[in-house]
Amino acid sequence: MRYTYRFRLDPTPEQRELLDQHRDTCRQLYNHALTEFEKIPESAGTLTQRVRQVRDQLTDLKVWWDELNDLYSTVAQAAVMRIEDSIKALSQLKQNGYNVGSLNWKAPKDFRSFTYIQSGFEFDSKNGQTVLSLSKLADVPLTKHRTIPDTETIKQVTIKKEPTGDWFASFVVDGKETPEKPTDPDRCVGIDVGILKYAHDTDGYAIESPDFSDERERLERAQRDLSRKEHGSTNWET
Repeated sequence: MRYTYRFRLDPTPEQRELLDQHRDTCRQLYNHALTEFEKIPESAGTLTQRVRQVRDQLTDLKVWWDELNDLYSTVAQAAVMRIEDSIKALSQLKQNGYNVGSLNWKAPKDFRSFTYIQSGFEFDSKNGQTVLSLSKLADVPLTKHRTIPDTETIKQVTIKKEPTGDWFASFVVDGKETPEKPTDPDRCVGIDVGILKYAHDTDGYAIESPDFSDERERLERAQRDLSRKEHGSTNWET
């Protein structure tokens, strides 16, 4: 069974700049690849074959596109193959009755991630801090709040910048065991969120609703301060 582990990254200011550069280079590569893909007639092969024709141009592109040499090989390949995933997603939406158009170039705000496939990444320790070592990029500090068992194979890791500016790493693994169904369902406990109470369970226990009034006032003040700042500015980032 495939499963995803998600960890928060804590890059330094210099690493944030590098991550953004990698992300934007992948975005530009995706846009260029989409243009090249649209030049290939459907009669030239299946969707996968046509996208791979564009992917195979990467070696020649690196001769004149210096920034591509800063990307790990599978990262560049994944950026191109993303076209296939996007087209399949649009086709599925169309089959479900949605009115969809064609693929368009991605603006910076619409392209938030890049992916390492099978290699180019590993967990490491630097000065007592767990880091995610990314080839051709950096050793990025990471909050590893849980362990990925050795029995599970990491297939890929996606580095993503959320709209909040926070960075996360999502690890897709194979080999995670599917939980077995309970053999004695009478011993299971069901939990439901309540209205007057925070939660109830099937044994009759109830948990009172927590009081977050102090935290709510703090968040409201922080939100008011943020609303006065220009989005994306240095002042907004802090």
